[in-house]
Order: sequence, then C-alpha cells, then structure tokens
Amino acid sequence: MGKEIERKFLVKGGAWRALATGTLYRQGYLNSAKERTVRIRTVGDKAFLTIKGITVGATRSEYEYEIPFAECNAMLDTLAEKPFIEKKRYKIAQGELTWEIDEFFGDNQGLIVAEIELQSESQAFAKPEWVGDEVTGDPRYFNSNLIKNPFTKW
Repeated sequence: MGKEIERKFLVKGGAWRALATGTLYRQGYLNSAKERTVRIRTVGDKAFLTIKGITVGATRSEYEYEIPFAECNAMLDTLAEKPFIEKKRYKIAQGELTWEIDEFFGDNQGLIVAEIELQSESQAFAKPEWVGDEVTGDPRYFNSNLIKNPFTKW
C-alpha cells in the first residue's frame, strides 16, 4: 500500500523563484470526498490518475497511475468537478529532500504553498527562509477543497 507523508506551508517572498522552473498542472477531481479523493491531472505532456485516502496527521494512503493524456483531458473537460485546479509547480532540492512549491491560478490566484514529503511524521528537515507558517492540518489548503472554496473567496 502506498503512503504519503506530507507537510504543507505558506510561502513568503519571492526568493524561491530563482531556484527552479515551473511545470504547468491542470487537475480536477472525479471524487473530492474527504474519506477518499480521485484526482486526474496533466503534468506537462503526461497525465495521471491518483486515489488518496483520508488524512490522519500528515499521512494518508496514495496510489498513482499514469494514464493516456488525451483521455485525461477528456475527463477533465466532461467529468471533473469544477473549477479546475490550475497551478505551476516548482521543485527545489534541499539536501536529500525536495520542496514542491505550487503557485495557483484561476479561482485560487494569489495562493502559493510549499510541500515537503517525508519518510516519517517526526522526520527533521531544514526550512528555507521563504517557508512561512505551516498549514498541514488546515483543510482549506487541500487541493480537493480549493475547488469547493477557492482561495479568492476567503
């Protein structure tokens, strides 16, 4: 069984922008219930189906599979809950770990978050100066909730 242990933080300033080039993501949800989410998304010229379980602390079950790009776009256009999540993801390596910074667009314009995946919830890691307040436990920042309650409406 796949597990994801992830912590999420707000981003402050713009110093991180010089450290990476972003990739455009377009994603939607076929199911956004908190007990399980079923997400489809394009990442550059690839596409993925991801199923996630309920989050407990910073951990949840996760299964991800590559799917045909054209089929993903068709499902985004015809089956996915609206609005889409549109974002650019930047990956910044720091030691053995990689920070993923998501800059949101559309109905979530202005939101920028940094995520880091860990081996355990207690794993220590260094926070760069551009990493701000932690929002791991705040469900407003879950991508699946940003379709129902976009950042621009907070």
